[in-house]
Amino acid sequence: MNPNQVSIELYRSKAAGYDASAEFTMPLRRRTIALLQLQPGQTVLDVGAGTGLSYALLRDAVGETGQVLAFEQSPDMFALAHQRVQTARWANVWHANAPAETVQLPALADAVLFNYTHDICRTPEAVANILRQVKPGARVAMAGIKFFPWWTGPLNIVAWLKNRPYNAKAADLWEPWSHVAARCDPFHWSSTQWGMGYIASGIYRGNAP
Repeated sequence: MNPNQVSIELYRSKAAGYDASAEFTMPLRRRTIALLQLQPGQTVLDVGAGTGLSYALLRDAVGETGQVLAFEQSPDMFALAHQRVQTARWANVWHANAPAETVQLPALADAVLFNYTHDICRTPEAVANILRQVKPGARVAMAGIKFFPWWTGPLNIVAWLKNRPYNAKAADLWEPWSHVAARCDPFHWSSTQWGMGYIASGIYRGNAP
């Protein structure tokens, strides 16, 4: 199987319990969204949106005059996101069940959220397709898992084991943000979760490196 197929299979068994498992990182999700500095009327993109847990937070920030765009390649996760939108009757949420490498958005985004989207961030074709549909000057915010500093040695087995059930590229954790950071100026990151996580933000400069 290719990495996308592996990811879909990994999330097939996790979709039903995903929202409960994500409670621990909700404060970090809120911090990451806050880095976008969203304003009413803006269009924000939620990359690899999962079950749509960020939708309400993003809608609150852009208001009824703004728009939330999102996509998720896992059919099982997307089904729950779709149900969330239908139940809430959110008219300004557009989302699609599609992979990052080929998704086509209906509008350019003013801001983009990468929240725990490791496999997408480590796929250059996916990053390129996403960012070509983002306005130059857009704010970018990211959060996810990374390796501890190299000198911690065996501790990185913990990070790998933590990431392995969720991602096809579980060993590529040294600089998970690098493909996105290469297209941003400025870009800053800092450690979270005692060194096993990161939060980052930048401004998309609008041209490929």
